Amino acid sequence: VCLCFRDVPSVDVLVWSELPTGAGLGSSAAYAVCLAAALLMACGAISCPLEEGEPTARWTEEELTLINSWAFQGEQVIHGNPSGVDNAVGTWGGALRYQSGKITPLKRVPTLRILLTNTKVPRSTKVLVAGVKEKILKFPAIMNPVLDSIDAISQECQSVLEAMPANPSPEHYPVLEELFDINQHHLNVMGVGHPSLDRLCQVTASHGLHSKLTGAGGGGCGITLLRPDTSPQAVEAAKQHLCACGFECWETNIGGPGVTLHSSSSSLKPHVLDALSES
Repeated sequence: VCLCFRDVPSVDVLVWSELPTGAGLGSSAAYAVCLAAALLMACGAISCPLEEGEPTARWTEEELTLINSWAFQGEQVIHGNPSGVDNAVGTWGGALRYQSGKITPLKRVPTLRILLTNTKVPRSTKVLVAGVKEKILKFPAIMNPVLDSIDAISQECQSVLEAMPANPSPEHYPVLEELFDINQHHLNVMGVGHPSLDRLCQVTASHGLHSKLTGAGGGGCGITLLRPDTSPQAVEAAKQHLCACGFECWETNIGGPGVTLHSSSSSLKPHVLDALSES
């Protein structure tokens, strides 16, 4: 039960999303975080941090913790037994490390440009996870070293990302690209790859770019790292090639801020304002 400071007003909730649903991108967590923040603010459990004239504002650490806890409840309603990673990223933003049920925010992580590609191949996370467990039980001497290697990749990636803001050298990107490639090969060994994801990696490699699956695998989405000096022409050529394969593709960033309160007059896109005015 929400411990409200005033009566809860009657509200209509209008939701729109530019994220494809069911593609492993955490759209349900994004929805849960935004809904929790909006309702907690409406009932006075958290403040309205937006000052007049500001386009955006964020809540205090204590208020973000409350938003996250309610968003996690929403994720449990939707998914049953979620890890809590998606709603935590949606709340705090940036990057997090998840290991053995423990979530640790990474500090001083740069914002990275990526291509996000949806193969549109449906997959079942439950089936994929069961397949990985079966393979580990069947070949423990083979699979456990693969898992150890993936953990080492993750730690190496964390070290590189945390070093980048203080020393923004172009030498970091080739390391990240190699880690992408190695990780993708390991994920194929684990059985969570898919021909559509192989095709995605081949297409982007033909344009000098490096990709890996994201989410559960078995289809779904992949991400492609873009260097700061990657030309707009190269990005556009890769996007057109991917779309010609029947995929959907967007250029976006990872490592951005988490849940944020926006001023409707100065922050929202014109088509969003139109949708709100029509509701």
